[in-house]
Amino acid sequence: MKIVKKILLLLLVVFVVAQFFGPEKNEGSLESVTAFLEETKPPEHVKTILVETCFDCHSNVTRYPWYSNITPVNYWLSNHVKDGKKHFNVSAWEGSSVKRKDHKFEELIEMVEDKEMPLPSYTWAHGDAKLSDQQISDVLKWANQVRTMYALQPRPQ
Repeated sequence: MKIVKKILLLLLVVFVVAQFFGPEKNEGSLESVTAFLEETKPPEHVKTILVETCFDCHSNVTRYPWYSNITPVNYWLSNHVKDGKKHFNVSAWEGSSVKRKDHKFEELIEMVEDKEMPLPSYTWAHGDAKLSDQQISDVLKWANQVRTMYALQPRPQ
């Protein structure tokens, strides 16, 4: 029984020390999404959906909940954000080709239609991020309009 207490004490000490370390946070300014918003022109209600449900993982602007300061949760969140930005980062929109932007919107449409985005692990902690059928419809309508805009733009040969 004494060994169990020592192991538990050691684990507690490791947990407490770990709280002083953590990954770098993804905290930029909303200005980093300006180019995306200006180019894609989402209606105000769609812009609200994007800010509330997408930008935390798909931009350089993450709003961190209180529990993001607890190790190991902070590492899990950091990996989640890095992975989201790797697939679709609206803060890196400027300078991307029309072909790439169109492809990203094609993926966005597919993921939202299939209700794969936002991720269940995100909506579990952020209940207000769970999209209603009407919100999904609004996002898809806007995304398809953006794809139409890209289809009309000339592409380099």
